[in-house]
Amino acid sequence: MTRSASADTVTLRVPFRLAKRGGRKEMHLPEGIAPPRRPDDALVKALARAFRWKRMIDIGRHATIADLAAQEGIAPSYLTRVLRLTLLAPDIVEAILEGQQGPDVTLARLMVGFPEEWERQLESF
Repeated sequence: MTRSASADTVTLRVPFRLAKRGGRKEMHLPEGIAPPRRPDDALVKALARAFRWKRMIDIGRHATIADLAAQEGIAPSYLTRVLRLTLLAPDIVEAILEGQQGPDVTLARLMVGFPEEWERQLESF
């Protein structure tokens, strides 16, 4: 980092290189510098669906999971697995939405199952 003559200005230089991959440009940072994390789109979408479906059941729009699954055109077993995401600890949901979840927090892993108690969830992830 270098300081210019003005005390209000700071110039930060980060070496990087651009590489083309599949028609897109990617920025490659130097060794030891982690790229900023972004939210996992599939996980965020599944959370949004889960809370939407839960709200639809809670307000009585659909009486059963089978009814809701038929309306959505999906299998009831899939809807049930996604609906379980509403049982995640609020801290984990917030981390997912901010892209700050750990590498073990993936949609595939959450669909298999997780502890019901929030304390155990936080220990697991």
